[in-house]
Amino acid sequence: MIKIGTIGTNWITQRMVEAATATGEYELAAVYSRHEDTGKAFAEKNHCQQVYCSLNDFMSSDQFDTVYIASPNVFHFAQVLEAIQHDKNVIVEKPAFMNPRQMQRVLDELTLHPQVRLFEAARNVHMPAFKAVQKTLAKVHQLAGADFVFSQYSSRYDLVLAGETPNVFNFKFAGGALADLGIYPLYDAIGLFGLPIKQIYYPTMIATGADGKGTAILHYADYDITLNFSKISSSKHESEIYVGRDIIAIDNGGEFTEVKLITPDETKVISPKYVKNPMIPEMTDFANVLNHHDNPEIQRQYQAWLQLMQQVNETLNNLAVSAGIHYPNQFKE
Repeated sequence: MIKIGTIGTNWITQRMVEAATATGEYELAAVYSRHEDTGKAFAEKNHCQQVYCSLNDFMSSDQFDTVYIASPNVFHFAQVLEAIQHDKNVIVEKPAFMNPRQMQRVLDELTLHPQVRLFEAARNVHMPAFKAVQKTLAKVHQLAGADFVFSQYSSRYDLVLAGETPNVFNFKFAGGALADLGIYPLYDAIGLFGLPIKQIYYPTMIATGADGKGTAILHYADYDITLNFSKISSSKHESEIYVGRDIIAIDNGGEFTEVKLITPDETKVISPKYVKNPMIPEMTDFANVLNHHDNPEIQRQYQAWLQLMQQVNETLNNLAVSAGIHYPNQFKE
């Protein structure tokens, strides 16, 4: 049984705990929160006995072997580094890091702790529908590009309209649409088509100074891929991959729960709608890696996810720089 400790007590951590429990592979063993009452409430809800308000005490604990990090983006780098230094496996919410220098520093630390595994919780690339698209594209010889859409109105934007600056719309905490939502379709694009030759980002800035929405264009040798994402509006548009006269239609570029193949003659579902907790597939995949250190094929898959994580980090940084966006660079030597 994988013993897991959590940083963060919000809805995404609750969803993760429920998904982890559903796999039958994990046990919640410790909770960290800066606020004791919040930590205790989360722990009690999830039948956990250990609550920490000191991050150092939490990381030093022998109660768990894997840490899940869902703190504000700007804190990920330092917390991941500390966890690895304490020989903890890490599952970190996206974006894991805000620039390639942070990414490389963590990779260097991983070489000193070869038994530790690091995962970015990019759930969309672990979904059955994503794997169905990969299989379909493997048979394709005529690709004409793709459009990925992921727009969800954030209730926190109401606070912005009221004159406040919530963390998700605050560059001090590495917030904004690109970091918070754009990384989903970015994982779609790079996971399916690899690194682009060049990329550019056109953001729509809001009162807090952060990007509330935006369009990113990824240039490849023979086609372009467009990413549209927003935290200040919603969209029901499908994401589409263009294959000659056919279209691979994805219900949601962030969730990746259902895929159809649309031809001139018919529409066929190639991956039925996934209706369970969408974090179950990724937590299952992570457990498979953690439980099978001696399986070469499984560890090769882990290395492929780690490489994809690097590629997404690099491209996310390039997109931000192209738009004049500079996230906080908290770098720990």
